[in-house]
Amino acid sequence: MKKHRLICLAFLLLASQRASHAGNGSSALDRQWVALGSTGKLAYKTTVSGDRLMDFSHAGYMGGGVALPTVPVKKEVAPSGGDDAAALQAAIDQVSALPLARGFRGSVQLGPGVFHCAKPIILSRDGVVLRGAGSGKGGTVIEMTGAPHIAVKVEGAEVSFPKESAPSVFAVADAYVPAGALSLSVKSVKGLAAGDTVLIRWLRTEKWIHFMGMDTLVRRDAQQTWIKADSPTSVERMIRAIDGQRLTLDVPLTDAIDAKYLDGHPAEVVKTTQPTRLAKCGIESLQINAAPHKGTLVDGKNIAAAFDNCEDCWLRDVVMHEVLNNIQVNGQSRRITITGAHAFHGSTVEKGAGYPADIGIRGSQILVDRCSSHGLGGFYVATLNATATLNVVLNCTFEGNGSIMPHMRWSTGLLIDSCRLPEGRIDLINRGTSGSGHGWSIGWGIAWNCVAKNLQVQIPPGALNLAIGCQGEPYKNFSPEAFLSHGKPVRPASLYLAQLRERLGEAAVKSIGY
Repeated sequence: MKKHRLICLAFLLLASQRASHAGNGSSALDRQWVALGSTGKLAYKTTVSGDRLMDFSHAGYMGGGVALPTVPVKKEVAPSGGDDAAALQAAIDQVSALPLARGFRGSVQLGPGVFHCAKPIILSRDGVVLRGAGSGKGGTVIEMTGAPHIAVKVEGAEVSFPKESAPSVFAVADAYVPAGALSLSVKSVKGLAAGDTVLIRWLRTEKWIHFMGMDTLVRRDAQQTWIKADSPTSVERMIRAIDGQRLTLDVPLTDAIDAKYLDGHPAEVVKTTQPTRLAKCGIESLQINAAPHKGTLVDGKNIAAAFDNCEDCWLRDVVMHEVLNNIQVNGQSRRITITGAHAFHGSTVEKGAGYPADIGIRGSQILVDRCSSHGLGGFYVATLNATATLNVVLNCTFEGNGSIMPHMRWSTGLLIDSCRLPEGRIDLINRGTSGSGHGWSIGWGIAWNCVAKNLQVQIPPGALNLAIGCQGEPYKNFSPEAFLSHGKPVRPASLYLAQLRERLGEAAVKSIGY
């Protein structure tokens, strides 16, 4: 304990010295990674391998910088005093049968009052919105009754890709593709064109798992498997341009691809067709309430909203009372905006198999914006597996003793930007044998100008996690070199908004309410 205190004091002294040399709120160390340059543009440092902090501005509805729409009302529903689930579903089904007009069918407008619902309300056709009369006093309340369930599902059909053939697979020519890269080279481009949808795929080999130090996890005398050897990982992208054998992508890569850890199996670019996802559905302007939870997390739980197999959807202005795992963004969902979601907890789960997460993310390009949580709880935001990539938590306030914590098995590309956790923690860490061998939970995770009671940030092999311009006490097994300008905010005030402004202009920033 004494040794730990001495390490903390030495680190804080070093951080203070770094901050004292800062100019305009940014130190030389910070400017090496990303900062406003003399021209007013963002300047980035790269590692010796070319890795850099990625452009996070692609997170959110329509890929960032696009205002959430106001969809015309096509059906109105008033509360009955009894169970309203069937009536709400019938109204949604009626609107779902309407033709699309510029991508939308219409919204179902709920009147003020309490709607009692004992089963989920499901949005499963493109362009349908469930809208209440407001999330405050005199607005709309969905009161969850009956057995625990999900209040509102935005649920598309399972996403699938066509069977591939040899002519659709292109070997990557680069020995190393850096994290944050927008381009890579292939050995041949014959058959590829700008506008093609591609999967970039490589293996998580035994050699790579050993390099990450994740092949020796043991819990209760049992071997824990972090990631199964030779498991493929893939990311979906679109080709923007082709120059020679080099492909420019629409969205940056969130992790490096290093051929020396691929055991002779080159990374591949697979030409495919753009999959069909449910699109342009929204949940807005209402409350969702449930009875206080009793028991452990596995004893059944009420969930406010879930997004499955969808894109360019949103949740805004929703207040939640006593629901657990409030909002889930599941696999094969992308470009989702969650804004103005506010959770209130008077109860929590008993100690047992895990704790709830207010917002659980398995999707990509998810923007969590101006949200809050109040009261007891476990995790405010948690990424839950390797499909959770390029996600942003922006200007959120979480009150209680919980944490923002990527949770398991190597999510990459998470920006926690200008968030406040006065009694909580930000943990970008190796979770080791926690759970079922969660191990390194995050790479390329960035906490930017955040305030927390505690900060635990650790640097993984071959990647970075950083706390830049953050305030809070370094916690437990932190990596001192991960903290830059500690205790003193840096410029730009928001990395996400600065990147969005630079990529799409000031109008894009204003369109999302900034």
